[in-house]
Amino acid sequence: MQFRKISLILLCLTTLSCAELQNVVNTLPQVGQNSNYVASGLRQALDFGIEKQVTKLTQQDGFYKNQLVKILLPEELQKVDNTLRGIGLSSLADEGLKVLNRAAEDAVKEATPIFVDAVRSITFTDASNILLGPDNAATDYLENRTNQALYAKFNPVIQNSFAKVGADQIWANLINRYNQIPFVNKVNPNLTDYVTQQALQGVYTMIGVEEKKIRTDISARTTTLLRQVFALQDNR
Repeated sequence: MQFRKISLILLCLTTLSCAELQNVVNTLPQVGQNSNYVASGLRQALDFGIEKQVTKLTQQDGFYKNQLVKILLPEELQKVDNTLRGIGLSSLADEGLKVLNRAAEDAVKEATPIFVDAVRSITFTDASNILLGPDNAATDYLENRTNQALYAKFNPVIQNSFAKVGADQIWANLINRYNQIPFVNKVNPNLTDYVTQQALQGVYTMIGVEEKKIRTDISARTTTLLRQVFALQDNR
């Protein structure tokens, strides 16, 4: 970026007055001298991901009818699902799958402020590398830096959400019915852990959707900061 500025100044020296030349320089982002400029743009992109995409997950069927993030059954419970359907309990099996997604929808609603605070506290010491990285570089960076802390905060929220949407009772009934079937291997899955992991991945997935949109679609850059910062990516 510094080389580009110097080249532009040298090119303009023969044709511009000093005042005109200063105006040109003033319009160039001071990225090399202030990495916070790029960091602010990346944080804004992540904030937009939360505002525009993650909030969709908090709505009814936000997980359940979104094929990008819909929570499916873990392998251990797929045999429970198949067996119950085979003995005429399809409606109970459907309800069991739905309430897992309901718990995630409910939890993300309560935990979103935690996620927002995590985004705002991030310092992008390697902001330029993230900016010039792949379409999900900022999201990956965020996930690597926040996943462990967010899990610790999401997990009790998921547990409470299970009780709130009735998932704990429904799955206790499902598993008890399954375990009573002769000759099956009994199961006792940790559904709280599983749904917590899936809910977190859903959040990161939807933030990544918005990041990619901002990186690849100029019309999605709806602020001056986004346009200036991601223009640097376009010119790499």
